Amino acid sequence: MTAFISRIVVAVAALPVVLGLVWLGGWWLFGLVAVAALVALHEFYGMARPLRPLVAAGYAAGILALAGARAGGLDWMLAGFLAVFLLAFVLNAVAETRAPATVAISATVLGVAWVGFGLGHLILLRDIPRHAQLVCFVVLLAVFAADTIAYFVGRLIGRHKLAPVLSPGKTWEGFVAGSAAAVFVTFVGLYQDRMHFIVVWQAVVLGIVIALSAAIGDLFESALKRDMQVKDTGRLLAGHGGVLDRIDSLLFAIPAAYYLVAGFGYA
Repeated sequence: MTAFISRIVVAVAALPVVLGLVWLGGWWLFGLVAVAALVALHEFYGMARPLRPLVAAGYAAGILALAGARAGGLDWMLAGFLAVFLLAFVLNAVAETRAPATVAISATVLGVAWVGFGLGHLILLRDIPRHAQLVCFVVLLAVFAADTIAYFVGRLIGRHKLAPVLSPGKTWEGFVAGSAAAVFVTFVGLYQDRMHFIVVWQAVVLGIVIALSAAIGDLFESALKRDMQVKDTGRLLAGHGGVLDRIDSLLFAIPAAYYLVAGFGYA
Protein backbone atom coordinates (compact mmCIF):
# COMPACT_ATOMS: atom_id res chain seq x y z
CA MET A 1 0.00 0.00 0.00
CA THR A 2 1.44 3.40 -0.98
CA ALA A 3 1.78 6.22 1.52
CA PHE A 4 -0.91 8.15 -0.35
CA ILE A 5 -3.47 5.33 -0.15
CA SER A 6 -2.65 4.64 3.48
CA ARG A 7 -3.28 8.31 4.34
CA ILE A 8 -6.73 8.07 2.79
CA VAL A 9 -7.57 4.79 4.56
CA VAL A 10 -6.47 6.07 7.97
CA ALA A 11 -8.38 9.32 7.55
CA VAL A 12 -11.60 7.59 6.45
CA ALA A 13 -11.40 5.12 9.33
CA ALA A 14 -10.38 7.53 12.10
CA LEU A 15 -12.39 10.67 11.37
CA PRO A 16 -15.88 9.21 12.11
CA VAL A 17 -14.60 7.73 15.39
CA VAL A 18 -13.08 11.02 16.49
CA LEU A 19 -16.17 13.03 15.55
CA GLY A 20 -18.44 10.49 17.26
CA LEU A 21 -16.54 10.69 20.55
CA VAL A 22 -16.44 14.48 20.34
CA TRP A 23 -20.20 14.45 19.80
CA LEU A 24 -20.69 12.31 22.93
CA GLY A 25 -18.37 14.51 24.96
CA GLY A 26 -17.87 13.93 28.68
CA TRP A 27 -15.74 10.96 29.68
CA TRP A 28 -15.91 9.58 26.12
CA LEU A 29 -14.01 12.61 24.90
CA PHE A 30 -11.68 12.45 27.89
CA GLY A 31 -10.84 8.84 27.01
CA LEU A 32 -10.07 9.84 23.43
CA VAL A 33 -7.78 12.72 24.34
CA ALA A 34 -6.11 10.75 27.15
CA VAL A 35 -5.14 7.93 24.78
CA ALA A 36 -4.04 10.40 22.12
CA ALA A 37 -2.01 12.36 24.68
CA LEU A 38 -0.21 9.29 26.04
CA VAL A 39 0.67 8.06 22.55
CA ALA A 40 1.76 11.53 21.41
CA LEU A 41 3.85 12.05 24.55
CA HIS A 42 5.45 8.64 24.01
CA GLU A 43 6.35 9.67 20.46
CA PHE A 44 7.66 13.06 21.53
CA TYR A 45 9.78 11.70 24.36
CA GLY A 46 11.09 9.01 22.05
CA MET A 47 12.11 11.68 19.57
CA ALA A 48 13.67 13.74 22.38
CA ARG A 49 15.48 10.77 23.98
CA PRO A 50 18.93 12.42 23.63
CA LEU A 51 17.68 15.14 26.02
CA ARG A 52 16.81 12.53 28.68
CA PRO A 53 13.23 13.70 29.43
CA LEU A 54 11.62 12.42 32.63
CA VAL A 55 9.00 10.36 30.85
CA ALA A 56 6.96 9.20 33.84
CA ALA A 57 6.60 12.80 35.04
CA GLY A 58 5.41 13.84 31.59
CA TYR A 59 2.81 11.09 31.36
CA ALA A 60 1.47 11.80 34.85
CA ALA A 61 1.29 15.57 34.41
CA GLY A 62 -0.29 15.23 30.96
CA ILE A 63 -3.11 13.11 32.37
CA LEU A 64 -3.47 15.44 35.36
CA ALA A 65 -3.84 18.41 33.02
CA LEU A 66 -6.54 16.63 31.01
CA ALA A 67 -8.31 15.46 34.17
CA GLY A 68 -8.21 19.03 35.45
CA ALA A 69 -9.77 20.30 32.23
CA ARG A 70 -12.52 17.69 32.52
CA ALA A 71 -13.18 18.27 36.22
CA GLY A 72 -12.81 22.00 36.67
CA GLY A 73 -11.97 23.85 33.47
CA LEU A 74 -9.01 26.04 32.64
CA ASP A 75 -7.84 26.72 36.21
CA TRP A 76 -7.69 23.04 37.12
CA MET A 77 -6.02 22.18 33.83
CA LEU A 78 -3.29 24.69 34.66
CA ALA A 79 -2.94 23.19 38.14
CA GLY A 80 -2.54 19.71 36.67
CA PHE A 81 0.07 20.97 34.24
CA LEU A 82 2.11 22.67 36.98
CA ALA A 83 2.60 19.30 38.64
CA VAL A 84 5.12 18.51 35.90
CA PHE A 85 7.71 20.80 37.50
CA LEU A 86 7.55 19.03 40.87
CA LEU A 87 7.43 15.53 39.37
CA ALA A 88 10.24 16.20 36.91
CA PHE A 89 12.46 17.73 39.58
CA VAL A 90 11.96 14.78 41.94
CA LEU A 91 12.58 12.18 39.24
CA ASN A 92 15.64 14.01 37.98
CA ALA A 93 17.02 14.07 41.52
CA VAL A 94 16.70 10.29 41.99
CA ALA A 95 17.50 9.16 38.42
CA GLU A 96 20.56 6.96 38.06
CA THR A 97 21.50 8.42 34.67
CA ARG A 98 21.08 12.15 34.76
CA ALA A 99 21.22 14.73 32.01
CA PRO A 100 21.67 18.37 33.06
CA ALA A 101 18.53 19.29 35.03
CA THR A 102 17.80 22.28 32.81
CA VAL A 103 17.74 20.11 29.69
CA ALA A 104 15.86 17.12 31.09
CA ILE A 105 13.19 19.13 32.91
CA SER A 106 12.71 21.54 29.99
CA ALA A 107 12.18 18.66 27.55
CA THR A 108 9.67 17.09 29.94
CA VAL A 109 7.74 20.33 30.42
CA LEU A 110 7.67 21.05 26.69
CA GLY A 111 5.93 17.75 25.98
CA VAL A 112 3.22 18.36 28.57
CA ALA A 113 2.71 21.99 27.56
CA TRP A 114 2.49 21.14 23.88
CA VAL A 115 0.43 17.95 23.98
CA GLY A 116 -1.42 18.24 27.29
CA PHE A 117 -2.50 21.85 26.87
CA GLY A 118 -3.30 21.42 23.20
CA LEU A 119 -5.63 18.46 23.72
CA GLY A 120 -6.95 19.82 27.01
CA HIS A 121 -8.36 22.80 25.16
CA LEU A 122 -10.51 20.43 23.11
CA ILE A 123 -12.20 19.42 26.36
CA LEU A 124 -12.64 23.10 27.26
CA LEU A 125 -14.04 23.88 23.82
CA ARG A 126 -16.49 20.98 24.09
CA ASP A 127 -17.74 22.41 27.40
CA ILE A 128 -18.63 25.91 26.20
CA PRO A 129 -22.25 26.78 27.07
CA ARG A 130 -23.66 27.06 23.53
CA HIS A 131 -23.18 25.05 20.34
CA ALA A 132 -20.15 23.22 21.74
CA GLN A 133 -20.51 20.21 19.46
CA LEU A 134 -20.83 22.42 16.40
CA VAL A 135 -17.77 24.51 17.22
CA CYS A 136 -15.63 21.42 17.92
CA PHE A 137 -16.73 19.84 14.64
CA VAL A 138 -15.98 23.04 12.75
CA VAL A 139 -12.48 23.35 14.19
CA LEU A 140 -11.59 19.70 13.60
CA LEU A 141 -13.00 19.66 10.07
CA ALA A 142 -11.41 23.00 9.18
CA VAL A 143 -7.97 21.73 10.22
CA PHE A 144 -8.55 18.46 8.39
CA ALA A 145 -9.62 20.35 5.25
CA ALA A 146 -6.64 22.70 5.45
CA ASP A 147 -4.17 19.83 5.83
CA THR A 148 -5.77 17.76 3.08
CA ILE A 149 -6.15 20.53 0.50
CA ALA A 150 -2.66 21.88 1.23
CA TYR A 151 -1.21 18.40 0.71
CA PHE A 152 -2.96 17.80 -2.61
CA VAL A 153 -2.46 21.29 -4.03
CA GLY A 154 1.18 21.29 -2.94
CA ARG A 155 1.78 17.99 -4.70
CA LEU A 156 -0.05 19.04 -7.86
CA ILE A 157 0.95 22.64 -8.47
CA GLY A 158 3.23 23.65 -5.60
CA ARG A 159 6.31 25.50 -6.82
CA HIS A 160 7.25 28.04 -4.14
CA LYS A 161 8.59 26.67 -0.86
CA LEU A 162 6.85 27.92 2.27
CA ALA A 163 9.63 27.05 4.72
CA PRO A 164 12.41 25.28 2.80
CA VAL A 165 14.65 24.85 5.84
CA LEU A 166 12.03 23.50 8.24
CA SER A 167 9.74 21.60 5.87
CA PRO A 168 10.82 21.43 2.21
CA GLY A 169 7.60 19.71 1.12
CA LYS A 170 5.29 22.59 2.06
CA THR A 171 4.52 25.27 -0.51
CA TRP A 172 2.87 28.66 -0.58
CA GLU A 173 0.35 27.35 -3.09
CA GLY A 174 -0.65 24.59 -0.70
CA PHE A 175 -0.78 26.99 2.25
CA VAL A 176 -3.04 29.46 0.45
CA ALA A 177 -5.37 26.71 -0.80
CA GLY A 178 -5.47 25.05 2.62
CA SER A 179 -6.19 28.35 4.34
CA ALA A 180 -9.02 29.06 1.92
CA ALA A 181 -10.44 25.61 2.67
CA ALA A 182 -10.30 26.24 6.43
CA VAL A 183 -12.10 29.58 6.08
CA PHE A 184 -14.71 28.02 3.78
CA VAL A 185 -15.43 25.13 6.16
CA THR A 186 -15.69 27.48 9.13
CA PHE A 187 -17.97 29.87 7.28
CA VAL A 188 -20.31 27.13 5.99
CA GLY A 189 -20.33 25.25 9.29
CA LEU A 190 -21.37 28.29 11.32
CA TYR A 191 -23.54 30.04 8.73
CA GLN A 192 -26.88 28.56 9.79
CA ASP A 193 -26.53 29.92 13.35
CA ARG A 194 -25.13 33.31 12.34
CA MET A 195 -28.15 35.25 13.69
CA HIS A 196 -27.81 34.08 17.29
CA PHE A 197 -24.29 32.67 17.63
CA ILE A 198 -21.05 33.45 15.79
CA VAL A 199 -21.82 36.06 13.14
CA VAL A 200 -20.39 36.02 9.63
CA TRP A 201 -17.35 38.24 10.18
CA GLN A 202 -16.47 36.32 13.34
CA ALA A 203 -16.69 33.04 11.45
CA VAL A 204 -14.30 34.37 8.80
CA VAL A 205 -11.85 35.58 11.45
CA LEU A 206 -12.11 32.22 13.21
CA GLY A 207 -11.35 30.42 9.94
CA ILE A 208 -8.29 32.60 9.35
CA VAL A 209 -7.03 32.03 12.89
CA ILE A 210 -7.54 28.26 12.56
CA ALA A 211 -5.67 28.23 9.23
CA LEU A 212 -2.71 30.26 10.50
CA SER A 213 -2.37 28.48 13.84
CA ALA A 214 -2.66 25.06 12.17
CA ALA A 215 0.13 25.94 9.74
CA ILE A 216 2.32 27.24 12.56
CA GLY A 217 1.64 24.09 14.58
CA ASP A 218 2.75 21.96 11.65
CA LEU A 219 5.94 23.99 11.21
CA PHE A 220 6.60 23.87 14.95
CA GLU A 221 6.70 20.09 14.89
CA SER A 222 8.83 20.18 11.75
CA ALA A 223 11.34 22.39 13.58
CA LEU A 224 11.53 19.95 16.48
CA LYS A 225 11.90 16.95 14.17
CA ARG A 226 14.66 18.71 12.26
CA ASP A 227 16.40 19.55 15.53
CA MET A 228 16.17 15.91 16.65
CA GLN A 229 16.99 14.65 13.12
CA VAL A 230 13.94 12.42 12.67
CA LYS A 231 11.55 12.20 9.73
CA ASP A 232 8.38 11.02 11.51
CA THR A 233 7.55 10.71 15.19
CA GLY A 234 6.11 7.21 14.68
CA ARG A 235 4.56 4.66 12.30
CA LEU A 236 1.27 3.98 14.06
CA LEU A 237 -0.85 5.75 11.43
CA ALA A 238 1.00 4.41 8.38
CA GLY A 239 1.22 7.17 5.76
CA HIS A 240 0.37 9.79 8.37
CA GLY A 241 3.38 8.86 10.50
CA GLY A 242 2.70 8.92 14.23
CA VAL A 243 -0.19 10.35 16.20
CA LEU A 244 1.87 13.47 16.88
CA ASP A 245 2.41 13.93 13.15
CA ARG A 246 -1.36 13.84 12.67
CA ILE A 247 -2.39 16.18 15.50
CA ASP A 248 0.45 18.72 15.36
CA SER A 249 -1.77 21.29 13.61
CA LEU A 250 -4.60 20.70 16.09
CA LEU A 251 -2.34 21.30 19.08
CA PHE A 252 -2.05 24.94 18.05
CA ALA A 253 -5.39 25.43 16.28
CA ILE A 254 -7.64 24.18 19.10
CA PRO A 255 -6.27 26.52 21.81
CA ALA A 256 -6.32 29.45 19.35
CA ALA A 257 -9.95 28.69 18.45
CA TYR A 258 -10.95 28.34 22.10
CA TYR A 259 -9.52 31.70 23.14
CA LEU A 260 -10.96 33.45 20.10
CA VAL A 261 -14.42 31.99 20.78
CA ALA A 262 -14.02 33.05 24.41
CA GLY A 263 -12.98 36.51 23.26
CA PHE A 264 -16.15 36.72 21.19
CA GLY A 265 -18.07 36.05 24.41
CA TYR A 266 -19.30 32.51 23.73
CA ALA A 267 -17.21 30.54 26.27
